[in-house]
Amino acid sequence: MAEAVPCDLSVIVISWNVRELLIACLDSCLIQPSTTNLVIEVIVVDSASSDGTPSFIAEHYPQVKLLPQDRNIGFTAGNNIGLRVANGRYILLLNPDTLVLDDALYQMVAYLETHSTVGALGPQTYNPDGSVQSTHRHFPNVATAVFESTWLQRFAPRRLLDHYYAADIANDATAEVDWVQGSALMVRREVYEQIGGLDEAFIMFSEEMDWCKRIKASGWDIVYLGAAHIIHYGGQSTEQVTTRKHILFQQSKLRYFRKHHGWLIAEFLRIFLLLSYAQQWIIESVKATIGYKRAMYTERRNRLQTYRQVIKALAGRI
Repeated sequence: MAEAVPCDLSVIVISWNVRELLIACLDSCLIQPSTTNLVIEVIVVDSASSDGTPSFIAEHYPQVKLLPQDRNIGFTAGNNIGLRVANGRYILLLNPDTLVLDDALYQMVAYLETHSTVGALGPQTYNPDGSVQSTHRHFPNVATAVFESTWLQRFAPRRLLDHYYAADIANDATAEVDWVQGSALMVRREVYEQIGGLDEAFIMFSEEMDWCKRIKASGWDIVYLGAAHIIHYGGQSTEQVTTRKHILFQQSKLRYFRKHHGWLIAEFLRIFLLLSYAQQWIIESVKATIGYKRAMYTERRNRLQTYRQVIKALAGRI
């Protein structure tokens, strides 16, 4: 076995059938400005892609540490595999549908080098159209969970969601936050060695929030670094399994609240979400029965299928 080579930064990328996006992501990481002098290793954990990703990476990117899996192991378990082999003083979890801009990696490492109390940070993130993607947050409370990402969100008190989304922090600011999105999350090696990897009970979604919760509970600060920039296309792997995405999102929300707020609150949220999806299923069923907007028949049928599966999952039947 080859001896581990220390480096400044380990970049871990989990891929599943996103070969073209992955190639662009790898190029953006490997082609860094010469002035940065960062020693970087890139680790790709591939979840049994069927688009030729493993063979292509092995042939065209020999400098990448490729860890092909025999099944789709999911985002959380994949990152933990990468974390166990990473040699960097700093470790970046990076989505395959991202592009690192300019010297963003150097900016992030340099900030951690000079701020010893900061255990993790995330960069400013752009959508493909150039608009800024919201990626920094405060931890949610029960009221946030009821409103955010549910049909009630449009009725939520403005102050509640503004606090959750840390709306008072300017896009180009540097500020302490509670957690940053896992699409680009850099941590110190000491943090990983102290608290361990991601909780694999979170198959996907909320895993980075839980990790940041544990990081802060261990005495580290978490920072949003507006000076470092990436582009995130968003949801390219999860869009391949839309119903599963809905189920995992809600299950992870419940798991987070059960873990950090207790069984009673989690059970309240489970019942609320169950009733919420049931209500949406009834509304869509009535629309289908009366022939409302017939052009949306296929879309409505897909929604009904998704709602039915989520209801079954929340009821503990799948």
